[in-house]
Amino acid sequence: MPTYLLDSTIKGEKTARGRIWLTGLLAAAAWLAAGLITLYWPNAIRQWPYSQAWAYLQLALAVTLLALTLSYRRWNGSLLRLQRAGQWLIALPLFFSLWQLLTAKTGVLPVPFFAPPQALIEVYLTDWPRLLTSLYHSLSLLLLGVAIGTLSGFVSGVAIGWSQRIGYWVHPILRILGPVPSTALLPLCLFIFPSSFGASVFLIALATWFPVTVLTWSGVANIDKAYYDVARTLGASQRFLIFHVAIPAALPSVFVGLFMGLGASFSVLIVAEMVGVKAGIGFYLQWAQGWAAYPNMYAALIVMACLCSGLISLLFLLRDRLLGWQKGVMKW
Repeated sequence: MPTYLLDSTIKGEKTARGRIWLTGLLAAAAWLAAGLITLYWPNAIRQWPYSQAWAYLQLALAVTLLALTLSYRRWNGSLLRLQRAGQWLIALPLFFSLWQLLTAKTGVLPVPFFAPPQALIEVYLTDWPRLLTSLYHSLSLLLLGVAIGTLSGFVSGVAIGWSQRIGYWVHPILRILGPVPSTALLPLCLFIFPSSFGASVFLIALATWFPVTVLTWSGVANIDKAYYDVARTLGASQRFLIFHVAIPAALPSVFVGLFMGLGASFSVLIVAEMVGVKAGIGFYLQWAQGWAAYPNMYAALIVMACLCSGLISLLFLLRDRLLGWQKGVMKW
């Protein structure tokens, strides 16, 4: 093919692609189908509250995506996040349609163990004060435990990695106590601590302390010795070596430990709140399970997942801000 014909063909393909957002069109069709299934497919057992509201919301999303598709030439290149999420905009309505068909429309997944999406909407609209109170108590307990565990783990990790004498005494304790699941110490903690709140904070702190200690220790111990030699040549003191060489160089490993500790703390949080605590997501989950209110249980699990995802995103932002000088080096 001649060069001028090849160039004109490529330009024509780019122009055609620029006129319409194909992924958005498919997403609009998927949301339209999901809304129509919710609205017009007959229910198998009962009429679910907020079904029309859920259907209208899906149809509104379909109309919005169709409008964005038709106006693609005007915003192409400016809404990059929306374009990257295009495949998820197709997958989500397909998932909701399958969920709707298996629960409300056909009853393949039996009630009350499973419920359609509109049942969760009902929980959020009617029981939001209790969910909000539970979220507040869980967040307070989690942040306090993670803060104590992170601080103690950071100090102990730096101490072990820097001083062989401290490592001689602390390392065996770390190897014995660290791998033990924090929840296994729950009966002992309830006996030692005067309140269940204190026991819960200790268990969350312990779950965070171990990975932060190990990764901080590893980060300090694996620093290139040439950094210390250069700093000593320039007259650096012991204090300067710790706070201006060892700790900054070990921060990437510290944040890896923070991510691992945060994940472990969420598991401990749910178990800790199920014993003796009168508020929190774990308490709410136990209450919902006891009353067979499974939509409430699923709604609380989604709140918990959003809380975990939000805290991890904040931790990523903090990492990017503190470790901006290592941009391009970190691969996680």
